Amino acid sequence: MPGEEVPRYLRVAAALREDLARHALAPGTRLPSERSLAQRYHVNRQTVRSALHLLREERLVVTDRRGTFAADLASGGDRPSEAQSAASRPVFPGGPRAADALVRASLRWEPPPAALASRLELTPGEPTLVHRHTVLAPRGTELQRAVSWFSRPALAEIPQLARYRRMRHGVNRPDLRLLYHWMHQAGLRATHRESVRIPPGEPGSAPGGTARLSIHRVVSDQHGHVLEITDIDFSAREAAWTYEYSP
Repeated sequence: MPGEEVPRYLRVAAALREDLARHALAPGTRLPSERSLAQRYHVNRQTVRSALHLLREERLVVTDRRGTFAADLASGGDRPSEAQSAASRPVFPGGPRAADALVRASLRWEPPPAALASRLELTPGEPTLVHRHTVLAPRGTELQRAVSWFSRPALAEIPQLARYRRMRHGVNRPDLRLLYHWMHQAGLRATHRESVRIPPGEPGSAPGGTARLSIHRVVSDQHGHVLEITDIDFSAREAAWTYEYSP
C-alpha cells in the first residue's frame, strides 16, 4: 500500500509540525511526554524520539533537562531568523510538497554515468552515493522521480553524508530532506543551477498524454566544486514545481 512507504516517524513529525504552524503548540509550550505522544500516534517511543530529533534539526523545538518545548521565536538574539531560515530552506530533492507526499527512496553505492564522473571528482567506474526518490499520488501513480549523485567533496565535507560510507549495502527510505541545511551547517555556500527541458520522446508528453518536464540541477560550493548533480522528471499536469533558494 502506498501509505506504508512513509516512515512512521515522518508522519509523527508532520503532525507535530502542523500543530506548531497552527500554534496549537504555542512558542515556549512544553510538548507532551514521549510516552503520551507514542500513545497518541500509536507508535513506539523510539519513533517519537526520531520525529523529535528531526524537529530539533529544523529548529522547531528545543530540548533540555525539563523536556521538549516549541521553539520560542520571540526570544533571544538571532534565533528567530535562524529558525525561520532553517524551516524555509529548500527541501531535498524535490521541494516541500514532495517531502510531505508518499515516497519511495533508496541510497546506494553505484558508479555514476561516465559523463558525470570527472565533474563529481571521481575516477571512471568509482562508486559514490546515489539517491533515488519517487513521489507517488495517493492512489500510487508516479508523479515525480529523481536521481542524485554526490561528489567526492560532498562526502568529505558533509558529516551526515560521510556516515553512509560505512553502509556499503545501501539504505532504504533514507531521510535526506535536510541536505541543504547540512551543507549550510558544514560552512558550504551552495549555488544551485537548474536547467528545465522537455524530455526526449514524444514532445512534452508521457505515455497516456501526460505532460512531462525534466530538471537538471547542479549544486556547487563557494570554491566551485560540484557537490551534487540531480535529475528530476515529473508530471507537469499533476505535480507542481516550486523551488526557492537564497544562499
